[in-house]
Amino acid sequence: MELSLMFFALIVLLVIGVPIAYAIGASGIIYMLMSNPTFLLTFPQRVWSGTESFIIVAMPLFMLTGELMNHSGLTKRLIDFSMLLVRPVRGGLGEVNVVASMIFGGISGSSVADTSALGSILIPDMVKKGYPKGFAAGITVASSTIGMIIPPSVPMLMYAMVSGASVGKLFLAGLIPGILVGATQLIMTYLISRRRGYHPEKEKIEWKHALKVTKDGSLALVMPLLIIVSVSFGIATASESAGLAVLYATILGFFVYKELKWSEVKNALKKTFMMSSSIMIIGGFTMIFTWILAVEQVPAAIGAFLMDSNIPAWMVFLFLDIIILLLGTFLDVTPCILLISPILLPVMQQFGMNELQFGAIIIVGLAIGLVTPPVGMCLNVASKICRMDIVSVFRSAAPFIICNVIVLVGITFVPALSLWLPSII
Repeated sequence: MELSLMFFALIVLLVIGVPIAYAIGASGIIYMLMSNPTFLLTFPQRVWSGTESFIIVAMPLFMLTGELMNHSGLTKRLIDFSMLLVRPVRGGLGEVNVVASMIFGGISGSSVADTSALGSILIPDMVKKGYPKGFAAGITVASSTIGMIIPPSVPMLMYAMVSGASVGKLFLAGLIPGILVGATQLIMTYLISRRRGYHPEKEKIEWKHALKVTKDGSLALVMPLLIIVSVSFGIATASESAGLAVLYATILGFFVYKELKWSEVKNALKKTFMMSSSIMIIGGFTMIFTWILAVEQVPAAIGAFLMDSNIPAWMVFLFLDIIILLLGTFLDVTPCILLISPILLPVMQQFGMNELQFGAIIIVGLAIGLVTPPVGMCLNVASKICRMDIVSVFRSAAPFIICNVIVLVGITFVPALSLWLPSII
């Protein structure tokens, strides 16, 4: 009875527009009042435990790294470097968009930051070069989903906090799926661009310019390699590697590119503070929710029901994909991870799914939610940049989103796609 009332209260509060952190906290208080009012004494302690984690320290640092690199002129350099990479195959700005997202994703760890940084430059540039505005916006939002899949990934840190999985292994588990999303989107972009005549004529490469572009691009590529190698091989923790990334971004911005200013550092710190604090508030209140589910043994009950029903594992896994896609349509990434991981992870483990594979599935699935209406954060950002409604942007992005869905199904039914790298390193 109390549990049903808690879920009902949560749904009602979300429907009427209460911020998700306070909706979760209020529904948890309602449960405690109905079940055992003495539980309220532990409320502050459990909220605090939701934010008291060494893993969470890495989150604002990775966010700050992305902001600093964005202010230091990195975005334009990455676009130039991506253009150099796709020229040999007569690639155009569509392919550049995907390649730049793959590289930028390895720096910022955020799909929304990817859309904002790359979209503000590439969408107007693509329109100027003759690409339809819808195509430019669609490929931008679709390719930005790679940002939270390729390590480092802020959502993966949140999942690691809830699941207890190794951050280094999670980063490796997301690497192949992220590359696959990028590769399939590149193929789709090439085919569409070739059919519609978007590809430019081949230009002669000026080697002096090419060397400069390669140098600037290579300096940016060091960042994700530094993070992945240091965390995966145990050289540094996630928090320590994030601190190294901030230091590297600062040195690059001030002394190499020489475009970073102290006023921009102040703005980056302010933006990072606002973003990370909102996520930590959600994390704190979600710990109440997780504790209640553990007390009521909800995951065990769901698992027992599915096992007794003799439902084949493949149907359960397919159902998992559908649930993630549906929830991602209405909820933002962080609350979704924090809410459904404690419920569904133990259930999937009973059917033989590894926690790393589950992490890869939930990250890839929720990335799709960022580009599906009505909530899609990346859709909203791109909509403001190109001044199109989100439904039109979504229609243009649909062919590329299919690539994400194919990869999602692949990592669900082929565990090696997410488990092979962590197993050999």
